[in-house]
Amino acid sequence: MSIEDLKSLLPGFAKDVKLNLSALPREDSLTPQQLYGLLVACGLTTRNAEVAQALESEAAPHLSPAALDAAKAAASIMAMNNVYYRFTHLAANKAYETLPAKLRMSVIGNPGVEKADFELWSLAVSAMNGCGRCIDAHEAVLREAGLSEAQIQTAVRVAAVIASTAVALEAAGDRLPAAAE
Repeated sequence: MSIEDLKSLLPGFAKDVKLNLSALPREDSLTPQQLYGLLVACGLTTRNAEVAQALESEAAPHLSPAALDAAKAAASIMAMNNVYYRFTHLAANKAYETLPAKLRMSVIGNPGVEKADFELWSLAVSAMNGCGRCIDAHEAVLREAGLSEAQIQTAVRVAAVIASTAVALEAAGDRLPAAAE
């Protein structure tokens, strides 16, 4: 499955989603690794198997095995961190912020790809998961690494398009082809 296949599954009410999805492969403000890593990490973050599979298939020819694994690692580690740090940020009892997290997250320090690329994927996943503390932390690292506000905004825009694709497919659920049994 590919982006073209995903587009063919989108119903009429998702015309804007389809157009935005069509534009993703033509995005030129990011490196190919940054863009295609975003497709993988954000696709997994939707928790929609069709979206995740289609975007990984689209991205795989453009990513090294290490970059593909790193994009998956970004989605995985941020699934954990976004829950934990969103909780510490939102909890009225601020004592939780002073306790050690005791969560293993060494992949952030050694992701197997350029640190800025991993941080960009982590930022986009954090935006999808709604963790303001993680968004701020990753954005600061990206700015220090020299990424522009436009590049950072592009990553979040890509995440938004991918999230909307999954929602549109779920909303059209009764119109999707039945899975083979």
